[in-house]
Amino acid sequence: MEHFDVGIVGAGLSGIGAAYHLKTACPGRTFAIFEGRDAIGGTWDLFRYPGIRSDSDMYTLGYAFKPWTEAKAIADGPSILKYVRETARENGIEKAIRFGHKIRRADWSTADALWTVEAEVAGNSVRYTCNFLFLCGGYYSYDGGYTPDFPGVSDFKGRMVHPQQWPADLDYAGKSVVVIGSGATAVTLVPEMARTAAHVTMLQRSPTYVVSRPAEDKMANTLRKWLPGMLAYNLIRARNVLGGMYFFNLARKRPEQVKAGIIKMVQDELGPDYDVATHFTPTYNPWDQRLCLVPDADMFKEIKAGRASVVTDHIETFTKDGIRLKSGQELKADVIVSATGLVLEVWNGIDISVDGRHIDAATTLSYKGMMYEGVPNLASAFGYTNASWTLKCDLTCEYVCRLLNHLKKTGARQAVPVNDDPNIEFEPWLDFSSGYVQRAMAKFPKQGTKVPWKLDQNYAKDLMSLRYSKLEDGVLRFSSPSAKAGEKSTRIAA
Repeated sequence: MEHFDVGIVGAGLSGIGAAYHLKTACPGRTFAIFEGRDAIGGTWDLFRYPGIRSDSDMYTLGYAFKPWTEAKAIADGPSILKYVRETARENGIEKAIRFGHKIRRADWSTADALWTVEAEVAGNSVRYTCNFLFLCGGYYSYDGGYTPDFPGVSDFKGRMVHPQQWPADLDYAGKSVVVIGSGATAVTLVPEMARTAAHVTMLQRSPTYVVSRPAEDKMANTLRKWLPGMLAYNLIRARNVLGGMYFFNLARKRPEQVKAGIIKMVQDELGPDYDVATHFTPTYNPWDQRLCLVPDADMFKEIKAGRASVVTDHIETFTKDGIRLKSGQELKADVIVSATGLVLEVWNGIDISVDGRHIDAATTLSYKGMMYEGVPNLASAFGYTNASWTLKCDLTCEYVCRLLNHLKKTGARQAVPVNDDPNIEFEPWLDFSSGYVQRAMAKFPKQGTKVPWKLDQNYAKDLMSLRYSKLEDGVLRFSSPSAKAGEKSTRIAA
């Protein structure tokens, strides 16, 4: 079996970032990136729906080490994909990627201090070993998105699609389109499709908070003209991080004030006669779910122009010509888009075992939001719910590199988080009311009520915890166990 010091799962935004950090902070370490698909890019290569873009600014969604230099801060999918692939190419990371390798199982052997990972490659099983396993494959299944069991869906004679499997041959020009959903994907699709469709209706069960921001950051573009690129990037990145933290904390402390401000902005965009109370006023507080971003008010402009509309209602049944709602209203449609969410996936869909014992993620505590109780030499990259994905992933990569260097320096073979505090209570890993989160949280690891088991969703706290804190904190245990005399290795046989 081929062996690597580190096995990275996923060649998307997180995986390429992890490889860069390993090359720069842990020189000489061997690693491989196992990518289940045949391309670099993860989300930004998988999703091909019209208008695909970021919902975070690229000064925080971009890597800390590679400045974002394009004019638009709210970038389209192809631009982000280009950025990720440039990073891989510029840093010699492409040659480390094993495409078409879908990791199915990983078993840790304490006796050997090794992970044995089993990959499915063209229908066959291939095994590798590594000392450390870094899960960077995101948080949802690439096999398909979530679509509810809609009544009467088989009666519909038009075309129905999910954004995660967008067909290349779909022609919606001059046609009536209904987009079911009110999240980030829906508010991206509606204005983009409305430009060529006859009309686009966003059908939602309940409203979401929607805010408008300029697609271009004028201050950032100006600073880049006068300052060195990295300096300008770091200044804007710091400004956006601090601004995001301030807004989130304000939303938590004064939810009614923030709610009123967001709704007023929407009313100002759509005019005094638009029914914002029905279509853009959620029942929950800001940041109980992720806010939706519309660059340059694009969706509001399409609504005002009459090319798009919002309907807040429940589906009674699909019909051959569209959808009948519980209010009795009928929505005619040639194309229906089910922008109804993702299927969240624990540990990149990998069956994790330690010494032959299956680990149930739902019974484990998450250590610093990246390692797991009782699971040695394994970390996962998972971003923020209230800020950009990459902010947390960059810090996680830094921590993993510190950990690997500490293991090498001390000669320890494994590091494993251990909870021996009887007063720690379990809480859901994510405190988020979004449907796609609630459907999956029972299967995910838990967070605890005290640090380092508590997940704060706070960049400043994570900066101290992951970049500057002591590695040997009494919870993360370092050791060099070996097999007892005559004891056989539990590593999967080749």
